[in-house]
Amino acid sequence: MKNKKSMVAVVAVVVVALVAGLAYQQFGGKAAKYPSRDINMVVPWNPGGSTDLTGRALGDAMGKSLGTNIVVTNTPGSGGSVGCLTVEKAEKDGYNILANGMLAMTAMPVLGYTETTYRDWDFYLATFTPNVLAVRKDSPYQTAQDLLDDMKAHPGTITDGTGGMGSGGHLGIEVLCAQSGLTYKHVPYEGGSKAITAALAGEVDFTSQLLVEMQDMFISGDMRALANFTAEDIVLENGTVIPSILNFIPEMESKLPMGETTGLAIPKGEPEEVLTALDTAFDAAMKNEDFLSFCKTKGFILNPMGREAAATYVADLASTVTWTLYDCGVATISPEKFDISR
Repeated sequence: MKNKKSMVAVVAVVVVALVAGLAYQQFGGKAAKYPSRDINMVVPWNPGGSTDLTGRALGDAMGKSLGTNIVVTNTPGSGGSVGCLTVEKAEKDGYNILANGMLAMTAMPVLGYTETTYRDWDFYLATFTPNVLAVRKDSPYQTAQDLLDDMKAHPGTITDGTGGMGSGGHLGIEVLCAQSGLTYKHVPYEGGSKAITAALAGEVDFTSQLLVEMQDMFISGDMRALANFTAEDIVLENGTVIPSILNFIPEMESKLPMGETTGLAIPKGEPEEVLTALDTAFDAAMKNEDFLSFCKTKGFILNPMGREAAATYVADLASTVTWTLYDCGVATISPEKFDISR
């Protein structure tokens, strides 16, 4: 009887040791090789927008380097904050990462969506795409000047559909209005693709969303591009020319280029081995032929920045975004609350 009890005790010790070892590996212990399972990438917007497109392409490229799958979960809501908070509150083991646009992300604190700021994240920045003023093909607005003149003649009534409060499309039109003195009526949607669908259907007069989200429709003729928010005219592959907004509002020069820089955000506090692996995978993705082809085909401008360069870029962007929103009255919370200087 005594031998049987001893045997049971030995087996119990072995089982406990095995379970502890597996848990140690699963939750980021030094003995674990990261990654050892699929990684969840949260996109805080609906499918089809610039963030979603970049996130999926970047996830595919980085997954190949890491030797695992990076699976996208779309979690829209509250200006992107639902997805951000999901990742922020998750276990810090490298298996939950965020793909987001930096305009939207830096705007969240002053819009009241989160108490955290860019300082609570590490970033890997990959692509840039400018804002474009665009209308449906049968719109009465043939040029950007037509639209701007109508906004001036009917202040606060011409409707702009954007991807939501604090989205790249929303920030673009707010900067334009701050520089020109024009006003408009904001119609927010949950993501850029829905805003563009609304513009196509005539639910709104125009959209100020992002080039990559509409490029195919400009080429097909289903939408008309009136102006882009860079200092130069943009020529699409079929010869379509999108004039620079400076042709119509020269005062915007100091704010250009205006658009969305998209990449990954990782909550501070991840294990160093996770960050080292992500550093390597991101560098490899920026040279991945499939990712480079994606950027070229979709019209993204490759804008790679690892953690150190990205930290400086996002800090500068946060100052511009938050103070623009506060000064024009869209944000009621001062950036000073978050120690964000002008």
